[in-house]
Amino acid sequence: MKILVLNCGSSSIKYKLLDMATNEELGAGGVEKIGMKGSFLKHVRKDGQKVILKGEILEHQIGIEYILGVLTSQKHGCIESLEEINAVGHRVVHGGEKFNSSVLINDEVIQKIVECIDIAPLHNPPNLAGIYAINELLPSVPQVAVFDTAFHQTMPEYAYMYGIPYSLYTKYGIRRYGFHGTSHRYVSRRACEFLGLDYNNSKVVTAHIGNGGSVCAVKNGKSVDTSMGFTPVEGLMMGTRSGDVDLGVVTFLMEKEMIGSASVSTLFNKHSGVLGVSGISSDMRDIENAIEAGNERAKLAMDMYEYRIKKYIGSYAAALEGFDVLVFTGGVGENQTSTREKVCDSLSFMGVKIDNELNRVTRGKETLLSLPESTVKVVVIPTDEEFMIASDTLDIVKELN
Repeated sequence: MKILVLNCGSSSIKYKLLDMATNEELGAGGVEKIGMKGSFLKHVRKDGQKVILKGEILEHQIGIEYILGVLTSQKHGCIESLEEINAVGHRVVHGGEKFNSSVLINDEVIQKIVECIDIAPLHNPPNLAGIYAINELLPSVPQVAVFDTAFHQTMPEYAYMYGIPYSLYTKYGIRRYGFHGTSHRYVSRRACEFLGLDYNNSKVVTAHIGNGGSVCAVKNGKSVDTSMGFTPVEGLMMGTRSGDVDLGVVTFLMEKEMIGSASVSTLFNKHSGVLGVSGISSDMRDIENAIEAGNERAKLAMDMYEYRIKKYIGSYAAALEGFDVLVFTGGVGENQTSTREKVCDSLSFMGVKIDNELNRVTRGKETLLSLPESTVKVVVIPTDEEFMIASDTLDIVKELN
């Protein structure tokens, strides 16, 4: 069965076509700058060759038309006809409390995703745009929604509630939802498979760290806490997001700078974090280079970034009353060896010990980093959210036959 996975952002579409019978990636890529000057599609063929196609891509449906066109093109394509696409799996960021698992998309599901727009105004509309486009372009092909928030619906009430009047939860649904759920689900399960552990009898802390980042506590295959909250801005310090900040700072700045909610949201989501502290970049490679050149603000940004990761891992060790496995994933988790080393060395009091030489040469591949005497297994597991989305889509679509 061939499944097309779509991840629609506000001005981009990432895609991957997978043959689930052979676990092959047939083609992948992305559309960038939708609705802007200089929009283009970057396609990676099965043989690894990259193709860039420029064009005027004004909205998501046109972008998806480009994707379907390149997938079936004689020169660059990987399928002869669109009829070979058996299903489409969509990444949907926010399912609120309405969805605790992936679902087959129908009119009722679409309406519930629409109802979640209030709590995900930046993410759910482009996700819906992708669904609407497939309805138009491939009307007979089943579609599945895989929610970033679904995995965290197993959090206990005491972990997801905020210390605000309960009436605001019942009125507006204000609570902690968590994100990156598809990634946390995949890497926690894959880590246990890799280590030969029973996923349903395990305590795992997963650190999905990159430009965006979150840490998750997984007990017996279920999320019991995670660092992101009502929105993805809570928790770790990230590339451009502040992470945890005193609410008093928000109201203070609104008064002093005379800015409204939209401007303050932009400040904490787009101009803060590593970029805001360093004044240089949100890209950790740029920060590392600046540190080597002696830039003190870059060093401060890195110290803050790594400290937050260590702090959340430690707090989740307490929440789980000990843990068996620590997983690093995401762009930084998979590739930034210095951050892994500093975080693990700071956890040595808990019995965490890694092979630093092995760590320094490990990038982007499944690896057991911990030494035999370590009380916690430390692994690098590259995330594969597209495979997880395709896998959920396959399981659901098979039930239709």
